[in-house]
Amino acid sequence: MTPWLAVVGIGEDGLDGLGRTARALVDRAEVLIGGERHLAMVPPGTAERLTWATPLADTMSAIVERRGRRVVVLATGDPFCYGVGVTLARHVPVAETVVVPSAGCVSLVCARLAWPSAEVEVVTLHGRPLELLAASVRPGARLVILSHDGTTPARVAAWLAERGFGESRFIVLERLGGAAERMSETVATTWSGTPDDLNTIAVECRAAPDAHWWPRTPGLSDDVFEHDGQITKREVRAATLARLMPQPRGLLWDVGAGSGSIAIEWLRAEPTSRAIAIERDPGRATRILRNASALGVSRRLQVVEGATPVVLAGLDAPDAVFIGGGTGDGSLLDACWMALKPGGRFVANAVTVSGEAALLAQHAGRGGDLVRLAISRAEPLAGAIAWRSLRPVTQWAAVKR
Repeated sequence: MTPWLAVVGIGEDGLDGLGRTARALVDRAEVLIGGERHLAMVPPGTAERLTWATPLADTMSAIVERRGRRVVVLATGDPFCYGVGVTLARHVPVAETVVVPSAGCVSLVCARLAWPSAEVEVVTLHGRPLELLAASVRPGARLVILSHDGTTPARVAAWLAERGFGESRFIVLERLGGAAERMSETVATTWSGTPDDLNTIAVECRAAPDAHWWPRTPGLSDDVFEHDGQITKREVRAATLARLMPQPRGLLWDVGAGSGSIAIEWLRAEPTSRAIAIERDPGRATRILRNASALGVSRRLQVVEGATPVVLAGLDAPDAVFIGGGTGDGSLLDACWMALKPGGRFVANAVTVSGEAALLAQHAGRGGDLVRLAISRAEPLAGAIAWRSLRPVTQWAAVKR
């Protein structure tokens, strides 16, 4: 089908900043859609005008209803950098769409600061919790943070200072690309001001010796997680994540999730992944959500409360499955294996004799690898140091061919 929907990125410089193709699309539009600010950049004409509705889905329906007319959506900068283009692509096939981006705020920030764009990490706080920063803040990181409004810089600066990153380079850029553009730089602990709602924050993370931060490599300290003892210990957790192999846009089922440590570290290892934590105990289910929020991955984690395998019905098929509790239930192992996508990875850990027997049976029937993990930790004992052995863990890992 001939494209009928055009998505045109427009900056603070308005129509003057558009190229010839983008300007022609706007001039010929029969329907113009955008926010009030963007629509005000286009002189009055004969085109029908629609502003974004709340909820946004209402406007998406209105756009689809106008299929066949020349519809132009005005978007901020790059429509596919946390912009409306992502939502539009779910409703209109790409073959029916023309996209003409302009320089977005991320590109403009990198240009102003001479930062290689391939080396920055983008975090959006537009309508999202501040805790998402916990997944990205670490020494030496360069972050471009998309603000929700004029209060965001002060909140981010305070968050950084509380966690030992108060000396981080802190730059607030307002109205990027327009005549009113302004940039102010300080460190997080001394930031003050009332910036425009249209602002972007750039942070070069500098950590104090006692700063609180966590790497993305699996095996965080057990103390990082709130738990009641039902947690995969850090050494075993690192070995488990190595076998699960977090992948882009991959979905993990963490069955019998306990503290949620496996699901959370899966999400931290791969920023585009998703996870479903399945836990029958209500208190633990709530605790998983708190852990996910504290470690910056709550938006990509779904917690399903209930008994397995009943609650598995209707869930999206996983790319990987981890079972840390209930491995003695052969029907649960079978149900999860059947749900796993072809090529998916299955890892199950057992500490009981019955659980180990069930994993031996799975190995005999489905192949894969069996490993026994024996961990000892040094601890004080009568003024000296002695080894304390943790319970051995039997691990079965397999790929569904």
